[in-house]
Amino acid sequence: MRVAEGVSGVGAGAGVLEGAPRMTVPRLTVVSVMNANPAGRLPGVSRIPLAELDFAVVDLETTGWSPGESGITEIGAVRVRGGRVLAEFATLVNPGAPLPPGIEELTGITDQMLAFAPPVAAVLPGLLSFAEGCVLTAHNAPFDLGFLLAACGDCGLRWPDFPVVDTVTLARHLLGADEVPDRKLGTLAGFFGAQVLPRHRALADARATAAVLSSLLGRLADRGIRTLGELTAWLEAQEAAAAAAAAQAEAAEAAAAAAAGATGEGEETVAAGEAAGAAGAIG
Repeated sequence: MRVAEGVSGVGAGAGVLEGAPRMTVPRLTVVSVMNANPAGRLPGVSRIPLAELDFAVVDLETTGWSPGESGITEIGAVRVRGGRVLAEFATLVNPGAPLPPGIEELTGITDQMLAFAPPVAAVLPGLLSFAEGCVLTAHNAPFDLGFLLAACGDCGLRWPDFPVVDTVTLARHLLGADEVPDRKLGTLAGFFGAQVLPRHRALADARATAAVLSSLLGRLADRGIRTLGELTAWLEAQEAAAAAAAAQAEAAEAAAAAAAGATGEGEETVAAGEAAGAAGAIG
């Protein structure tokens, strides 16, 4: 099966497998944010309102968890600004090896579909061009970035200095346990009413993530956080507070364990003394 690669306008369906049903692009886009490199290559990006920034929301399908041992099988990306989808990018990718057991069942992608797909070296330049000038965004961004960075290194391509936003991190700080039980993409997409739900296919998952981003950006605006610089500072404060709370909880747990140990040793000493006294009385 051949892949139609490339970039499209809203709803044009670029990069969708030929013969496959075309998905409806949601009118609104929703996602959330983490910081990695707030300065990036965009001049003054930290001062630009989040509502005016272009976000390239990326999702990958892979043959496994480790970039050193696995390859990319599909890339999907959605470029959005102010809750509006500007363009989409999608393509299958030949990983250069047969799919391991379980991947076809999880994603629906088969070796037959990948047989004539382009290798990652042929795909990456188009993706980087698509995302130029954007804040790169992904759900669990370290995973996707790990594969993209490794692929660029293998292909001898320079990785652009993208600002990076992670929707998992943002959701963790913006949503309470009374709202969602976890921060999985499917959970967040359902909670925010995304029109496209994730299904372990790159473009669908990128659309769902884009839908989640918009809602999370709305929550940031409600808190008075309106620029990437303000978001970076807020996230750093949230992460520092979370780390301090975790350290405090760990210290309290260690102190409780030490106290319990000391109490146990004291009880053993008393019991030993009583046993020795009883033995002496018998003798």
